[in-house]
Amino acid sequence: MGEPRSYLFVPGDRPERFAKAAASGADEIIIDLEDAVAATAKAGARRNVAAWFAGGGRGVVRINGLDTEFADADLAMLAEAPGATVMVPKANPAGLAEVAGRLQGRPLIALVETVAGLVAAHEVAGSAGVVRLAFGNLDFGVDARIPGEGSVLDPARFAIVIASRHANLAPPIDGVTPEIGDMARLEADVARTRALGFTAKLCIHPKQVAVVNVGLSPRAEEIEWARRVLAAVSESEGVAEVDGKMVDAPVLARARSILDMA
Repeated sequence: MGEPRSYLFVPGDRPERFAKAAASGADEIIIDLEDAVAATAKAGARRNVAAWFAGGGRGVVRINGLDTEFADADLAMLAEAPGATVMVPKANPAGLAEVAGRLQGRPLIALVETVAGLVAAHEVAGSAGVVRLAFGNLDFGVDARIPGEGSVLDPARFAIVIASRHANLAPPIDGVTPEIGDMARLEADVARTRALGFTAKLCIHPKQVAVVNVGLSPRAEEIEWARRVLAAVSESEGVAEVDGKMVDAPVLARARSILDMA
């Protein structure tokens, strides 16, 4: 499998849901120790996470913010769970350096969800251990004092895409669609996500996974076009043409990208 398209959150204090989430069709699960878990349940959630990875489970773990009293214990637990990718909330260069220093060699997903994080997006993307950026649209909107989590935040999304590309990371992960039962809204969000250059999205319910996976996968007609482009180039001794359009380097690169995703 290539880069994950769908990341499904599951609360760390609900261990009975871990295997169900992993079997939901999501490309990756995120076991959440932060927002989804009450302060009194944090210790138990850590034990659940440790048991999941000790038993051969896989996934991402979102730790608590480094400015909280819970982060130190989260990192200590994860030091004993080497199979876990770590999602760092409210990512900033200093915090990412701290996590990378304590969990050396561990892949990190940096969650850009503050104005400061967006302003420092290029430094965040270039931080040690970071393999992908994700957009925390809900928290970002609050921090930026912008009501709404949809298209009004597209300038922030664009900046995250550019920072990811500049750092040569995989394309980033878009934030959540909070309307769980509104599939039309989700489909529209996924289409915009893809048009902006994201290739993955955060999910908060299993019913969102299939829509995200389909919407962020190359369509049959795109795959067929890409194959025709490569065939035309291989057969041409000069300038290739497909559908009446010249195939230049950017078109060829796009075709190869589609086939890589497929």
